[in-house]
Amino acid sequence: MSFFFFFLWGTSISAAQAEGGWNEGGKAPVQVDFADVGSASSSGRHLIYKKKDGSKGELTGAYAMFPHLPEGGEYASFEDVYYSNRKASDFYHHYKEDIALMAEMGFSTFNTTISWARIFPYGIQGGVNQEGVEFYRNVFKELRKYNIDPIITLYKYDEPIYFEQTYGGWSNRKMIDEFVEFARVCFIEYKDLVNKWITFNEINVLLLFRNLPHNQKIAQERYQELHHQLVASARTVKLAHQINPQNRVGCMMAGMCTYPLTPDPVDVMENYKYFQDIFCYATDTMIRGQYPSFAKRMWNEDEVEVVMTDHDLKDLKEGTVEFLGFSYYISQCRTTHTDANMTKGNIFTGFENPYLQKSEWGWQIDPLGLKYYMHYIYDRYQIPLLIIENGLGATDQVEEDGSIHDSYRIDYLREHISAMKEAVEEGVDLMGYTTWGGIDLVSASTGEIEKRYGLIYVDANDKGKGTYKRIKKDSFYWYKKVCESNGEDLK
Repeated sequence: MSFFFFFLWGTSISAAQAEGGWNEGGKAPVQVDFADVGSASSSGRHLIYKKKDGSKGELTGAYAMFPHLPEGGEYASFEDVYYSNRKASDFYHHYKEDIALMAEMGFSTFNTTISWARIFPYGIQGGVNQEGVEFYRNVFKELRKYNIDPIITLYKYDEPIYFEQTYGGWSNRKMIDEFVEFARVCFIEYKDLVNKWITFNEINVLLLFRNLPHNQKIAQERYQELHHQLVASARTVKLAHQINPQNRVGCMMAGMCTYPLTPDPVDVMENYKYFQDIFCYATDTMIRGQYPSFAKRMWNEDEVEVVMTDHDLKDLKEGTVEFLGFSYYISQCRTTHTDANMTKGNIFTGFENPYLQKSEWGWQIDPLGLKYYMHYIYDRYQIPLLIIENGLGATDQVEEDGSIHDSYRIDYLREHISAMKEAVEEGVDLMGYTTWGGIDLVSASTGEIEKRYGLIYVDANDKGKGTYKRIKKDSFYWYKKVCESNGEDLK
């Protein structure tokens, strides 16, 4: 008998990276609708904006993902730029076909996001966009038709432009009320279709500024933005249970498994401190209901003063989450030594581990690291875990007969699922596993669709050319066996 009881098998995508339909159905634009396509050899995607003098400006890297446009800058389109997220995988027009393919693989769950800008294009003041509400209702009905139990994320890298222009984004406390009202509409409208929710995707990435040269102004902004998101999440958790006691609400963190590069005690301390700062700061707060003891050290180091009220602290205490979702792609090393080689990763920077192989994009592959990481975070938090993102970005080749032989992706998934099973056998409470992603989609780090993650191929290139036809890869058929056998058949 399988040790996976009531286990959820499926996949993850996001509205910002797969949905498309950026200006259809009453939807307003979001920040990534103004990001261009990066490349595997570049530093990643660029957010394009219009400067005060009308010329083109660019924000890159972490600043492109969480932008505050320079004074006088504004969001605007340029004819010589292709904005990949605007069409993405065109899930907006293909969702029935895509969900049918997921059902064919035997999925019991599917994680995606609700685009805030499709429900409230212009905030509370602009009112609910009923056409957007009905779009997601139809998506969830389609999932339920195939007995697929959705896990829905409310926020993932798609802040509506309206909020940036009106409030200046999450540094403004008014965003808390806006988000809670958005969540309220979702909880009420989809009460009979969804009972598993995630408030913020990879909320801890707001702390990645700590990998960059110190900038007190940016540090102050990011800490304050994160505080407002943590409070918004806590209020949302309480609201979810008031509206439907059957709701389960979790958090989702960017997983960052790291090792000390050397046995030097200074490296060991550096590694643990990094885990505290980038992962535990937000996770402790969302699960334990209060900021961790080392938060004061971080605030002192970054010379910030986070503005918070007694009511905020009460909300954090009362709005703790029930499960911990996380992404896992790679591991890296931390060191204080100056002779180490840097290595690439999804959104983290770290040092190369000489014992690991790399993907085509230079990401280090470490299945055993997943097992280690599951034990590490489960021992700390003792609540159910959920692997939300795990997958391999690669260049896929369509053969003359239409087949796609992605054995490299199968090998990656097999090894990680095997490590995951070992962790469960050894006592880790894991509620599900969803690959990233079920269909090819736009990479968050580079803006490419040709950096493919899917089990299902989308016939489109980085300039939006193609039929957008869906093609089953070899990994589609392999993962179908995995799901149907409840993880027993990994051959």
